[in-house]
This record gives sequence, structure tokens and C-alpha cells, in this order.
Amino acid sequence: MWKPTQQGQSPSPTPTPEPVAARPVPLQPTLETPRPATTSVGEQASISKGLSIKGEITGTESLFIDGKVEGSISIPGNRVTVGKNGNVTASISAREIVVLGKLKGNVNATDRVDIRAEGALTGDVAAARISIEDGAFFKGGIDIRKPDSKPTAVTSEPAKVAVHS
Repeated sequence: MWKPTQQGQSPSPTPTPEPVAARPVPLQPTLETPRPATTSVGEQASISKGLSIKGEITGTESLFIDGKVEGSISIPGNRVTVGKNGNVTASISAREIVVLGKLKGNVNATDRVDIRAEGALTGDVAAARISIEDGAFFKGGIDIRKPDSKPTAVTSEPAKVAVHS
């Protein structure tokens, strides 16, 4: 009686279906999952502290700059962040612009511009929203636009504002 019970337990119909069912199912999602993740909005390119770039930067993913950039930056629909070590002399056009380091140049954001406490921006700003934290430096003009408005709709000169800490 022990043998039939052991034989009933030893032929394992369960392990045979498990490897067959378990192996194909994880492989397909594993192969498919990274592909959408590489094209998702969460991706971000970086220019690190030791890099210096002169010229035009364009792209379709967010950009983090911790190095030195001179020229123009166009990242429509995404965010450009000037890191604490970043030193940028460029005109920037993006959905959102965050300044933690130094930025000299005019900026155009379809959504918002954030100048953080340690950030410094010298140049004109055109955006739907702007945020300037205590301790930040800003010198230039501000053009607040409605999200759907175009720059040509403005008939008066933007106000000049200087914020010093």
C-alpha cells in the first residue's frame, strides 16, 4: 500500500504542466515589457558634469543638464532640467523648464518654468506658469500666456522683473 501511494505521488502530472505553462508565459511579457518602457515618457537623457556641448540640441525625450551647454535647446513636449552643476547659455524651448543651476538665455515653456532656490536665470521667460522659490535669482521679462495662446497674441511689452536674494 505504501508503494501505490508513493507511485501515485511520484508520477507528477503537476510539474510537467508547470514548466510548460510557466516558461512560455514569463518569456513573452519579459520580452514585450522593456520595449514600451524604452519609449515611455519617463525616459531622460543626461549631459553630465564633465561634458561641454556647443550647438543645437533637439529631441523627443526629457533632458537633464549638469554640464556646460551653449547654443539652443528644443525639446517640445518634454522637460529640460538644468542641474545644480549645470551652466547653460542657450535659448530653451520645452514643455517644462526647471532651473537648479545657472541659465542665461530666453526660455519658452508651453507649460511652466520653475526656478529653484539655488537656481539663477537671466533672460526673458514666456510660459503659462512660473514659479520662483525664495533664494533664487531671476533677471528678465515675464510673459504669462494662457496654455492655448500663441506668442503673437501679446500686444504689450512684458514687464521687467528682477528678483535678488
